[in-house]
Amino acid sequence: MSNDPLLQPYRLKHLTLRNRIMITSHEPAYPEDGMPKERYRAYHVERAKAGVALTMTAGSASVARDSPPVFNNILAWKDEVVGWMKQMVDECHDHGAAVMIQLTHLGRRTRWDKADWLPVVAPSHEREASHRAFPKRIEDWDIARIIEDFADAAERMKAAGVDGIELEAYGHLLEQFWSPLTNDLDAPYGGSLDNRLRFTMEVLRAIRARCGSEFIVGLRYTGDQVVAGGMTAAEGMEISHKLKNSGLVDFLNVVRGHIDTDAGLTDLIPIQGMRNAPHLDFAGEIRAATGFPTFHAAKIPDVATARHAIASGKLDMVGMTRAHMADPHLVRKIVEGREDDIRPCVGANYCLDRIYQGGMALCLHNPATGRELEQPQTITPAATKRRITIVGAGPAGLEAARVAAERGHAVTVFEAADQPGGQIRLTALQERRREMISIVRWRFEQCEKRGVTFHFNSFADAETVLATKPDEVIVATGGLPHTQVLTAGNDLVCSAWDILSGDVKPGQDVLVFDDAGDHAGLQAADLIAAAGARVEIVTPDRAFAPEVMAMNLVPYMRSLQRRDTTFTVTWRLRSVTREGNRLRAVLGSDYGDMTRERLVDQVVINHGTRPLDDLYFELKPQSRNLGEVDYDALSEGRSQEVATNPAGSFRLFRIGDAVAARNTHAAIYDALRLVKDL
Repeated sequence: MSNDPLLQPYRLKHLTLRNRIMITSHEPAYPEDGMPKERYRAYHVERAKAGVALTMTAGSASVARDSPPVFNNILAWKDEVVGWMKQMVDECHDHGAAVMIQLTHLGRRTRWDKADWLPVVAPSHEREASHRAFPKRIEDWDIARIIEDFADAAERMKAAGVDGIELEAYGHLLEQFWSPLTNDLDAPYGGSLDNRLRFTMEVLRAIRARCGSEFIVGLRYTGDQVVAGGMTAAEGMEISHKLKNSGLVDFLNVVRGHIDTDAGLTDLIPIQGMRNAPHLDFAGEIRAATGFPTFHAAKIPDVATARHAIASGKLDMVGMTRAHMADPHLVRKIVEGREDDIRPCVGANYCLDRIYQGGMALCLHNPATGRELEQPQTITPAATKRRITIVGAGPAGLEAARVAAERGHAVTVFEAADQPGGQIRLTALQERRREMISIVRWRFEQCEKRGVTFHFNSFADAETVLATKPDEVIVATGGLPHTQVLTAGNDLVCSAWDILSGDVKPGQDVLVFDDAGDHAGLQAADLIAAAGARVEIVTPDRAFAPEVMAMNLVPYMRSLQRRDTTFTVTWRLRSVTREGNRLRAVLGSDYGDMTRERLVDQVVINHGTRPLDDLYFELKPQSRNLGEVDYDALSEGRSQEVATNPAGSFRLFRIGDAVAARNTHAAIYDALRLVKDL
């Protein structure tokens, strides 16, 4: 028996959990037709195989037709969900993991123009900022039917064999009744705290009547809304005691904050650059006061913090949800004494931000997550060992080297810089994004363990590459900033990279033209504003920085809005001319022949990168495949077999920004799905 606090079993009612690590409920938006089918099942089973004690599905599953998902959630109000859930539960059980599901009615936290176009309901007409729907004030018959909807959904989940359910309160309909900010009903459902809790208690009693006293039921809720006029910590503590004393609840899953705005959501579920485990002590206070089983998750990305949470008695079960998206085998590596092999969560929040943009949750630097049906989380050795030469040690090149080395190939990497990292090194120079360097560090350490040969300060040409006698060559040379976008004055501007690297010092009155909409433009603007300059960010888009997405935007806004920063949308930089010691920038519009002018002392352009591809085209005629990629094979997970030039001695591929300007995830995904079959 291990002495590790994280590996101790935990008894919850009749259920024994094999360790103290759980995946809290979250919705990766993998369902098909509202059902947890093969992709969803494969995602949870992968983590069950690797030793997680409890995986909570759905975040959250909708219990009613008038609670339409705003992204691709499980529809627990449909009878057909039972069969799909049972398949997932049974398979996770086969691997020793318990399974629960989170159920909810979203109330006002959705839109009326989704699904069946039914009115949104809430205990007041107050609109939620994030989802923008003005709700109908809930009526008595709405309350009665929604209570039945909760009971029906719970009964379906019990029939599917889940080990328990969790009701989602914070931000959703249950908490909308709790909070004075969102409940202006009269008695019996409004006014006093007991009245505001009445709906929740009636839901719980209905579930107990349908599912029995032995069925495990918990609640995920906020113990402090941290917003003016909302529930305070004192009221949250009172609610915690009332939930425990009701006899209707078996565990408390505590959060802190509110999620009705992007900023509130980001404080409740912090991202990179924000403090780790910011609400852990708060959750511990509730556990200490109630003596009740307490779960918690909020930016607990590393094993040391999770271990402290359990060892100190602050929690009974610690949630490591995003950490398991980065590395589904986290628990197995703890058990095997391989904690330094755990792929770190860097808090980039590509997972959560993508679902709010209508996409699947993906991990920025684990492209197999969510793609378990197509991509391996564990690399298998190759039958035939080959010599693989990689040019470039950015994220794409490092991933290619890591996967090739795990396949057992002999790998050589050339990098022009004196250390690995590529564009990520620039990103990580900003203190708030320094966690990004772990993407590089983890891969480099994995490569070193597997004997990859690195040549730094080596600008590889064709002769250098051919001297390694490669069977496969992968060009991962990235790209360089592209600023040649003006009708005049291209020589008068600098790139966002120039600012981030320190090669160009910030001016005092600066126009940042952001036509890429990614982090580089905002990072440059942030750095310039922090130096005391007046900054105007100009974009031709309807909204600035669309590639940054909602939760990642919050820290930028907090920084930029405190300084002298202006945001100008729907205008395009056309030209720049010198006027004395100033620059005259002419803005045009895609909507007509309108123009505006700005007089500034510096113009910074963020327009993506252009591939650094000279080496690729130099090697292409000598390669066996002439650089061609079989896209069908690549997309379907099959190996590359193109051989259009039999005289060639090696195959040639290029990946990442050496192909086209994209993002870190795309670069790493390029590498994984190509190299896993070499």
